[in-house]
Amino acid sequence: METFPRPSRAAGSADPRVLAPRTLPTSESYDPVERGEQLRRVRSGSLVRVRRGVYVHAETGPSDGPARARQQHLLRQVRGVTERFTTPYWFSHETAALLWGCWTWRLGTEIHLTQLGRPKVRPEADPSTRRHWTALDPRDRATSDGVPLTSLERTVVDCARTLRPAQALVIADSALRIGADPRGIARCLDAARGRRGVRRARQTLEMADAASESPGETVVRWMLHDAGLPAMTHGVEVTTRRGLFRLDLADVAAKVAIEFDGAVKYGGAFGDGASKLWAEKQRHDALTEQGWTVIHVTWDELGDTAGLAGRVRTARAAVRREPRT
Repeated sequence: METFPRPSRAAGSADPRVLAPRTLPTSESYDPVERGEQLRRVRSGSLVRVRRGVYVHAETGPSDGPARARQQHLLRQVRGVTERFTTPYWFSHETAALLWGCWTWRLGTEIHLTQLGRPKVRPEADPSTRRHWTALDPRDRATSDGVPLTSLERTVVDCARTLRPAQALVIADSALRIGADPRGIARCLDAARGRRGVRRARQTLEMADAASESPGETVVRWMLHDAGLPAMTHGVEVTTRRGLFRLDLADVAAKVAIEFDGAVKYGGAFGDGASKLWAEKQRHDALTEQGWTVIHVTWDELGDTAGLAGRVRTARAAVRREPRT
């Protein structure tokens, strides 16, 4: 694994290639004087109660989909924890990954905390919070905008030990893009030697690659690996009559490419969707003219490993069947 320089991010950017720590929503405490007004705002949806006596200001405007809505929900819950907890804690696992600005895929619903001693709170008393306890090395502690969380490297390892490989790899790829130190990741793995999930974590993190440009692209890479197919190459550039195009993943010898088509690619957030769709068709046609077979994968196809593997095998087999001239 290699360190990838941390990219800058424009405010409000939804481009998955740029990453930055996420900002928590603002909050306010219960005010008996303003009780009626606070209740009215809760009913209108502009104020959300997240913990006893703690309210956060809801984001305005349309939602970007269920994944974004879940992220917003978790960030509100994180704000509630910061306002109420008094014992030492660090956000960890998926929650820390979210706060660091990492990509996530199929994000869970629990807030994860790591504490230095076994908490005296029964799990059923706070089902929205998952508490882990361990002697957290000072090197594995960090803060982001004043919020305590595990270091980026420790976060990667915790996620790789506890999540499914595709979910963990999405976080690891983006962490490397942010600037996670591979030596720090290796140190955390060594420190966890013999503990549950470490062997799987090592196998997953061997695939981590900062060159991945989206969570969907990372999941596609894992699907190919899980199906036993040879790895494809990132970022292959192809010259066509319409210019130079950079492929997400490519088998250069077979001239088979996989392009992940996220919703933002054709949405209106970065220009007219119809124009983008037309430009993509021209791109596809230009690559086809150069002899490439382009396989497009969308979000709703990411769980179908067998289907993707079959498409790739069919494309490669077609190349072998072509008559030589």
